[in-house]
Amino acid sequence: MLLLRRFYSSSQRIAHIAKSHKPGDSLSLQGWIQNVRRLKNNTFLDISDGSTSSRFQVVVPRTPENQHLAPGSVISAAGQIQVAPNGSFELHADRVELLADGHLQEGYPFSPKQKHPPEYVREHLHLRSRVGYIAAQLRVRHKAQKAIHDYMDELEFVQINTPLLTTNDCEGAGEVFRVQPDSAALLKQMERPNVPTEQSYFDDKVFLSVSGQLHLEAMSYGLGNTYTFAPAFRAENSKSPLHLAEFYMFEAELAHMEELEKLSLFIEQMIKSITNRLLETSSEDLNFCQRNADSPADLAWLQVPWIIMSYDEALKVLQDNKDSLKTPISLTDGFSKDQELFLVSHCAAPVFVVDWPKQQKPFYMKVSRSNPNLVHALDLLMPSVGELCGGSLRESDAEMLRSHPQLPKNLSWYVDLRKYGGIPTGGFGLGFERYLQLVTGIKNIRDVIPFPRYPHSCKM
Repeated sequence: MLLLRRFYSSSQRIAHIAKSHKPGDSLSLQGWIQNVRRLKNNTFLDISDGSTSSRFQVVVPRTPENQHLAPGSVISAAGQIQVAPNGSFELHADRVELLADGHLQEGYPFSPKQKHPPEYVREHLHLRSRVGYIAAQLRVRHKAQKAIHDYMDELEFVQINTPLLTTNDCEGAGEVFRVQPDSAALLKQMERPNVPTEQSYFDDKVFLSVSGQLHLEAMSYGLGNTYTFAPAFRAENSKSPLHLAEFYMFEAELAHMEELEKLSLFIEQMIKSITNRLLETSSEDLNFCQRNADSPADLAWLQVPWIIMSYDEALKVLQDNKDSLKTPISLTDGFSKDQELFLVSHCAAPVFVVDWPKQQKPFYMKVSRSNPNLVHALDLLMPSVGELCGGSLRESDAEMLRSHPQLPKNLSWYVDLRKYGGIPTGGFGLGFERYLQLVTGIKNIRDVIPFPRYPHSCKM
């Protein structure tokens, strides 16, 4: 361990230089040359090492030995820190070593001085981490995940690794990807009586998970409060800037949760807390993303209480303002994004829409005992992205769950949870990429995930 620390501390990450050094200190660093300016006596190199959206200037004497330095090249430099005319630190190097040639003249798709449109950048997934705003949002993504894990750990939630392969469609919408071996010979070899050949590996239909919720509930009945952070998959024919075929879901399950208002308050406090933590750790990258996306940096929803309104109240607001809406109101399909954003604007705050019509929601949501046509469900609507979270109280009555017409046939185990010492629970799922869009201002969800998968595109 000591040797590793010495090795990694031999070169300083650019993000930490201003915090841990002063003028006159010796410094060595490694990074990619972003830009080169040659004057009479000195050559000025803008260096990036991926740790920050700010470039760092290295000054080297203009000599024949340094003429080969060019954008894209990887260098190691050592010297002394000085203060540049603009007040920033810079490195006056007495040693520069070329570690790798950039070869940017040989088909490299990104010009160092040009701002490329996201659609073009997206065509080169293997190289786009070198583009400034992509690198910035990937660092934000990392810090946001850490903030979530830290927050949940402080509240003593147990993280559960829910499976990606499953025999159930949690949402019941049929938007699932089937999974089976590609080898016909293997399937033939594993055939069993009364099992279709395509199912012979698992003896059942198996899908990529659309949600870890049902498995999370099973764990909560023995562990109490739990959460998961995992990929989810939806086979939707959508090219919307808010949808992906593979995305990440943060899901939590709270034991002994019996009030939707308390669940809403937990979600509000959690999102505000992790966002404030993100502002503390990643303000530079957040501002960089917002400037690149031409999005205002105002996160006013952090400072205001969020609104809770019933589905019926929200529907009335929309009906009273139908001339201001771009899409027709449906009484069977929920609200469109246009309508969600109208509700947020109308309330001047994020909105929890609660107590939804039973026919619009999945089987596991708790039916209102005072009005059996409603379920205790919530959708959280936020500025710019619309729905960010969906959640509910879970049906805790085994007989009511067993008699639900939408209960899948292979979920007897789910009913058994209520049979053997059942407790009331409630939970929610948050689309992580949509959250990143919310805080960075990036318009297209394909640009807040490293390798986006969507209809007609699964590159690399």
